[in-house]
Amino acid sequence: MLETLKSTLQALVAIDTTSTRPNRPLIDWAEPRLTAIGFQCQRQIFFDEAGVEKINLIALRVPRQGGSISAPAKPSLALVAHTDCVPFDAGWTDALTLTERAGSLYGRGACDTKAFLAAALVAVENQSKTDLSSPLLVILTADEERGCQGAKQLQKAGLGRARYAILGEPTQLTPVRAHKGYCLAEVSIFGQEGHSAYPDVGASAIVRASHFIDLLDKKSKGVLRAEQDFQFDPPYTSTNVGVISGGKAPNVIPGLCRFTVEWRPIPNQPAPRVMALLQEISEVLRAEDPGYRDDIQFVREDPGVNTSPKSKLVQFLEAQSGNVATTVPFGTEAPYLTALGAEAVVFGPGDIRVAHRTGEHVPVAQLLRCEEILEQAISHFCGEPVAP
Repeated sequence: MLETLKSTLQALVAIDTTSTRPNRPLIDWAEPRLTAIGFQCQRQIFFDEAGVEKINLIALRVPRQGGSISAPAKPSLALVAHTDCVPFDAGWTDALTLTERAGSLYGRGACDTKAFLAAALVAVENQSKTDLSSPLLVILTADEERGCQGAKQLQKAGLGRARYAILGEPTQLTPVRAHKGYCLAEVSIFGQEGHSAYPDVGASAIVRASHFIDLLDKKSKGVLRAEQDFQFDPPYTSTNVGVISGGKAPNVIPGLCRFTVEWRPIPNQPAPRVMALLQEISEVLRAEDPGYRDDIQFVREDPGVNTSPKSKLVQFLEAQSGNVATTVPFGTEAPYLTALGAEAVVFGPGDIRVAHRTGEHVPVAQLLRCEEILEQAISHFCGEPVAP
């Protein structure tokens, strides 16, 4: 089995699925492998902002007594993996060649998250001769690294419904049952240009932006930190101004300043909470300065997820892995499977701290154990009825 896992991961790593590229080559490689063991496959095609084709693959295996990909019976389990990866440095010349060193497998995507995908494919193959009592789903998504676009397309179309969902991400085989959301706003602050030698003829957009950011920092440390969920570290919605630009020249009063506000909301906080806070800051600054103008655009809202620690899937993965379920402050595709009706848990081999960098790798032992656990999950949730 280990050699099958390694060869599968080797093939996956060799396919360049950088998010800016089409992921069709990987789908073309994976789909025949799934249909050969009895899965019915459906492709959901969409196009990214640059017009590049992307594909979600929804593969369904039903019990022998019948059914189809449109059957009303809800699958008991979905194994979900994203196909895309972040770019790799040109200096990493063997990024697409899986290499083994000191008990780990190296390559772009080896950790995030083609190791989980390899484990899932081998697990369903090893379980292919065992009959199912309820349907099993395998879902391959596109563009997770660019805002979970593939998962959002699934939710929009109502595809990929399941009772339980295991979403592959590098968690070192620790079940992640809850995580924060991820949101972005773009703020433009307007001023009045003028010669810097005559400050009264203009109004600095950068100075106005500094007032906005100062108020945001104060409210974040006050209002937002007062609303806490101690499942998380930090236990509150965090904010960050990560990008800022403005001004034309040192001797010109700046007429425009733009910055982004990023925040990671705790799951049970109302979605508009921080946007309302941004609007409150805007109103305060308008009252203080009649010439003040801004434009606030809400550009991204990825929700959090909060699966109960009493979920049968959480308890199953805890028992199999020997690791107590945890929470993380970063986002995944789990909320979109939750929106489709699943109890979702994030789980997989590898360490997120080595993802997205040159030398990304996954320990062989974790890859092997992940495959074993996924086999047990298929048997447990699809091989016998699970009580509500």
